[in-house]
Amino acid sequence: MPSSAPRTVTACMLIIGNEILSGRTQDENLRYVATGLNEVGIRLMEARVIPDVPETIIRTVNECRAAFDYVFTSGGIGPTHDDITSECVAQAFGVALHKDPQAVAILEAYIPGGLNEARLRMATVPKGAELIQNQVSAAPGFRMENVYVMAGVPAVMKAMFDNVKRTLKGGAKMFSRSVRVELAEGVIAECLSKLQDANPDVEIGSYPAMRRGSFGVSVVMRGVDEKRLDAVVVDLKKGLEALGGKPQDETAMLAGQGA
Repeated sequence: MPSSAPRTVTACMLIIGNEILSGRTQDENLRYVATGLNEVGIRLMEARVIPDVPETIIRTVNECRAAFDYVFTSGGIGPTHDDITSECVAQAFGVALHKDPQAVAILEAYIPGGLNEARLRMATVPKGAELIQNQVSAAPGFRMENVYVMAGVPAVMKAMFDNVKRTLKGGAKMFSRSVRVELAEGVIAECLSKLQDANPDVEIGSYPAMRRGSFGVSVVMRGVDEKRLDAVVVDLKKGLEALGGKPQDETAMLAGQGA
C-alpha cells in the first residue's frame, strides 16, 4: 500500500563571489534562505560557495539543478564586469542572453534619465527566463526552470526570495527540538549514539558551546513528525539525567532563531 506521507523536497544554494571566498564580505543570505525554505517544507540539503569563474559556475549550476528540486543562487547579477552569473546560467541552459523588455521598462521607471550600458546589464537575462521582482532596488532576478538567480546584497536578495517563496511547492516540513545540558560531549556521546540508532528517522546533532562561563552541549533533533520528536526528547532527557546532567528544554529559543 503506497505511503501517504509527503515526499522530501530538496534545495541547494550557490553563493557566488570572489569577495565571499576572500573573506572581505561575509555571507548573510544562507540563513535567511534556509529558514524560509524550512517554513514551506523544503530542505536545504547543500550550500556551496564558488568563485566568479565561468566554468565553475556553469558546471555547478548544471550539477545542482539535476540533483535537487530547487537551486537558489546569490551574487553576480549587478552592472559591473565581474557580474557574470546571468551569462553563466544562460550557458548552463544552452540559451542566449537578451535584454528583457520588461526588465528594461522596470529599470527605466526606476532610473530616470535613461540607462547606460552598465545598467542595461541588469536587464540582460537568459532567453525564456521569468523575472523575479525586487522592490528594494528594482533590478530583477530571474528563474530558469528550477534555478532561481538572485542578488548578493542581503536586502535585495531577501526581497527577491520573499517574492518567490510563496510560489514554491514544499513537502514534509521539518520540526526541531533542542535540549541543553551542562555535560561534555565525551560524556554524552554514547547516549546520543544509542538514541540515534534507535531513531534513524530523526536527525540528532550535538553542538558544544560556552554560555555564561559554563561549558555544555545543545542537542538538536529534527524530523517531520512532532510526536516522534517529543518522544525522543523524553528518552534523551532520561539518558542525560542518568549521566548526572540536568537537561533544559531550549526549543522555544531554537524556534525564535528559525532553526
